[in-house]
Amino acid sequence: MFLLAGVAAIGLTAAPAAQAAAPAAEAEASSAGEAESGSSAGEGDAIVVTGRTTRSVTQLAGTEIQKILPGINPLKAIQTLPGVTFNTADPWGNNEQNTSLFIHGFNAQQLGYTLDGVPLGDQNYGNYNGLSPQRAVISENVGNVLLSTGAADLATASTSNLGGAIETFTSDPLSDAGLLLSQTVGSHSTSRTYARIDSGTFGNGNALYVSGVRQRAYAWDFRGRQGGYQANAKFVHDDSSGKLTLYFAYSDKTEPNEDSTVRSPTQAYQPYTRPFLYPDFQAALAYLSATGATPAAEGVNYRNYYSDAQRTDYLTYAKYDWHIADNISWSNQGYYHNNDGAGVVAGPITVASLPQLFALYFPGQNLKERTGNSGYATRTTEYRIDRAGFITALDIELGDHQIELGGWYENNSSSAYRRWYALDVNNPSTPYQRPKNPLFTQYGSEIRNDVYQFHLQDQWRVIPTLALQAGFKSSLQYGSGTVPVQPIVGSLPGSIGLPEGRINTKKWFLPQLGALWDVTPEEQIFVNVQRNMRQFMTYGAGGISPWSLGSQATFDLFKRSVEPETAWTYEVGLRTRRSVDAGPLTAIEGQINYYHVDFKDRLLGVNAVPGGSIAGGAQIIQNVGNVKTDGVDAAITLRFGRTFSLYNALSYNRSVYQDDYQTGTTTVGTAGKKVPGSPEWLNKTVATLTIGGLDVQAIGDYVGKRYATYTNDQSVPHYFLMSLRAGYTIPLAQSLPIKKAEISVNVTNVTQERGTSTVGVGSASNTYNTFPIPPRQWFATLSLGF
Repeated sequence: MFLLAGVAAIGLTAAPAAQAAAPAAEAEASSAGEAESGSSAGEGDAIVVTGRTTRSVTQLAGTEIQKILPGINPLKAIQTLPGVTFNTADPWGNNEQNTSLFIHGFNAQQLGYTLDGVPLGDQNYGNYNGLSPQRAVISENVGNVLLSTGAADLATASTSNLGGAIETFTSDPLSDAGLLLSQTVGSHSTSRTYARIDSGTFGNGNALYVSGVRQRAYAWDFRGRQGGYQANAKFVHDDSSGKLTLYFAYSDKTEPNEDSTVRSPTQAYQPYTRPFLYPDFQAALAYLSATGATPAAEGVNYRNYYSDAQRTDYLTYAKYDWHIADNISWSNQGYYHNNDGAGVVAGPITVASLPQLFALYFPGQNLKERTGNSGYATRTTEYRIDRAGFITALDIELGDHQIELGGWYENNSSSAYRRWYALDVNNPSTPYQRPKNPLFTQYGSEIRNDVYQFHLQDQWRVIPTLALQAGFKSSLQYGSGTVPVQPIVGSLPGSIGLPEGRINTKKWFLPQLGALWDVTPEEQIFVNVQRNMRQFMTYGAGGISPWSLGSQATFDLFKRSVEPETAWTYEVGLRTRRSVDAGPLTAIEGQINYYHVDFKDRLLGVNAVPGGSIAGGAQIIQNVGNVKTDGVDAAITLRFGRTFSLYNALSYNRSVYQDDYQTGTTTVGTAGKKVPGSPEWLNKTVATLTIGGLDVQAIGDYVGKRYATYTNDQSVPHYFLMSLRAGYTIPLAQSLPIKKAEISVNVTNVTQERGTSTVGVGSASNTYNTFPIPPRQWFATLSLGF
């Protein structure tokens, strides 16, 4: 609790702050419950411990998200919530290549994600079944975010929510017409311009808005420029018969990637950062020897010319919530998503196994001349996604029973092609253009996937203070992959050819049982037991996917012998929300919950043939045993009228492997070892002070020690980050056309903490990768409403 006291002191001495970034004691539990079922209700100014649910759910309002940093990724914003560890190399959380997210020991690809109910996939960097929340909606248009830390709602449209789920909701159009303009400037030439036009209510319950954003910012350790353009539009027609919602999102973003630092006892040179050489092409040429070699002293921590992620997305949905009768409602939603993207790396041609790769495609030729005579070549992984789906849910109230049944269907066509391009010494490419005219296509994969999900549940109000909930869902996936372009044998280390074929996985009965007891009007006890499954990845360019295995025989063996990951999650907790009369203390809200998880059939890529991150390499994917997790989350908010509030969340998580595993003839001793990358201890603090139009907010984030290998022989130390925000609402004369004017300043990493942000885990022992903590940065925002 020393963190709570320390940040509280800073919040008290810094000057006024916005209303609590913490549970709002006066917020109605029903509002949070409505938001959970799909509305954008609960868009208050606080973190809310959500009531009326048998699971642990917390809610973060859009206003609070923007206080953390205007334009922030919703996933990064929820790092203030209990049990969440989120790391990335930029202050907004926009860069997806080095993102790390853990919730209760589960990593990002084992969680579920939706936007207004639309599935966003598993957040894999190599896009194949979705997109990130910050591309699906402009940050300023987020209404609220719901985090289910233990188990998601049965209706959640996801094939990856082995653990919890993160549901993002867009804000609805405003009832009054208006124009909102916002401009952010700051460190490293940051410029973010946001504009939104609301029509106000017109006709019979109609309202809409259109909005756009343009962001540009340089990376803090090199001259790569991140950002791009986004546009959102939303139309709502709401009357006594029902609510029609139409939504459209466009995103065109380029994010320069960071290179991680390899940490190993055999690697002498271990820099804090590995900045790219771009845009200094002459320095890039001078960096290589006459034969094109990188400096020997730098080993595997050599420097590339540039790397980036290019993503263009179109997302749209139409949803109708039909009020059939007072006790019956039926929701239907259709959606479509198209993505065109590429992960790009321009690097030396002499590293890893690249000389052997190029020699296979250009036998007997001068490889430097063949690749543009610069000593560098550009590698891309080019992605395409075309997916469409439909979600339906029927709610019926029959006396003391509330019954819900529904389903989700999605058809997804995705592809991944690995291509190589020359980097011309006389006309070098840049990170902001897609390369053209490839030297060759190393491989190309096409995946077709159909997902069916059904759910049925009943919540029975046994007595006025006790509700029981029971239900189940079914999850079925039908995946089929082809390889139009096979790699030349030897060009993909460990592979004699990428596999083709179909894998169908079906779990018809994934049950859930819960209870909610109103012990007093202010306190609730909740209990929940639930089983979940993570479907196999349908991806053909790496990762823990059967279509990325190194041979047809390995694929066929996987199909016969490997099971999907499953988990039983048990939760029990106590919530309280009450007004108090204790001098300056006027309200208190809190929650404490214990959880236990039995995670079965963990999947791991073993016997990997090293080809380096550039050349790639095939692996064997197998079930390697179980994980048991125990943990506690405790969050409390103290509210002192409308002037000051203090929120603190303390989390403990112990996730332990239960089994050793085999790699070839070697036994890797992981039994009894803790899950790497996920800390045992977390502490989050938000102190907020408000006086008149001035508010100040201090946020503290403590992340404990994290192991960096599967055998726990390497680790990274704890860190504590602090950020500050000061905002002032400018008084305006009634004669002015401006309705609102606000100026704010945000400072991240106030204390200039250095250390490991994201830790990359990939080895049993000795070796791991790190990304650094970004330094202190400042941003100023002016918002005007007309």
